[in-house]
Amino acid sequence: MANLKSFPIDQFLANLAAKQPTPGGGAAAAIGGAIGSAAASMAAAYTQRKKDKETGAAAKAELLIQSMTISPMLQAADDDAAAYADLQRTWKDSDMSAEEKTAIEARALSIPTVLLESCHERICEIRDFLPHCNKNITSDAKVGIHQLAGAARAAYQTVLVNSPPEEEKMRLSKMLKEIRDLEDEILS
Repeated sequence: MANLKSFPIDQFLANLAAKQPTPGGGAAAAIGGAIGSAAASMAAAYTQRKKDKETGAAAKAELLIQSMTISPMLQAADDDAAAYADLQRTWKDSDMSAEEKTAIEARALSIPTVLLESCHERICEIRDFLPHCNKNITSDAKVGIHQLAGAARAAYQTVLVNSPPEEEKMRLSKMLKEIRDLEDEILS
């Protein structure tokens, strides 16, 4: 699979919809996270007015913009596709060493795990920014939260396919519950 981050959105979606192994759910989760990060960045970019500078909100907005970089999310989409291709090799290569197979399986689990953790962290950063956000555009910051929440849940599905230890499932489930609680709070 070519570098997903350079695909036009319509080409990525066509590839996602096609009967082919990648891109798959992990890449979709990562792209969803990138979209959520971009929406939150836009809300922060609109929190740069004179009064925002005077109150310190503009400085908080700048920090949010810096933390919402989309390249790590886009890279996760590519990494997920590569990890799945490697995982497929473990099913076919009978000469593969147990160490190599274990390393490939660990990487396939690590990518969606890190994505979920990143979504959780970004959601918390947006939540902390909301009281300082330009009131005319808080809905876009909240869109960022909801997109990242969906990406976190989607990443969790990819985690589950990779058979994580029970303690890891519990840790990640706790993060998802925190995300759900935060979504419920901003919806009310």
